[in-house]
Amino acid sequence: MDGRSLHKGRERQTGVALVEITLLMPWIVFLFVGILDVGFYSYALIVTENAARVSAILASASIAASSDSLSACTVALQEMNSLPNTVGLTTCGAGTVTTSAPVSVQATSIDNGNGDISSRVTVIYLTLPMIPIPGILPSQMTVSRASEVRVGS
Repeated sequence: MDGRSLHKGRERQTGVALVEITLLMPWIVFLFVGILDVGFYSYALIVTENAARVSAILASASIAASSDSLSACTVALQEMNSLPNTVGLTTCGAGTVTTSAPVSVQATSIDNGNGDISSRVTVIYLTLPMIPIPGILPSQMTVSRASEVRVGS
C-alpha cells in the first residue's frame, strides 16, 4: 500500500463532512434563531412582570395613588427601559399597544368587600418583531401581566 491511496481516503471523508454540514446548516440556523427568540420573549415576560409588581407597590401607597395610571406608567417605563423598543418612551398607550406606544399601563382601585382596598396594575407590552417560527412562535407577541397589592401595606 502506498501513501497515495491513504491520501485519497482522507479527501473522500472531507467531502462527506462538507456535504453533511451543508445539509445540516439550515437546521443549525433554525435552532439558533429559535433559541434567540425564546430567550428574548422570556426576558420580556420577566421584565413586564417586574414592571407590574413595582407599579402596583407604588400605587398601593395611598387610596388616591391606587388608581393613578400616569404614575404607574412612569414607574413601569423606568423598569422596562432595558427592552429595546421602550428606550426613550415617556408615555404609555391608553389601554392598547401599538408600535409607537408598545407599553400600556392601567391602574385601578379595587374594593375587596371587607373594607380593604387594593390597587391592581396591568402592564401590556408589545414585543419587537422577531423571526417567526411557523406553528410555534409568531413574529410579535403581546405580553400582559397584572399585580395587585393592598393599599397601605
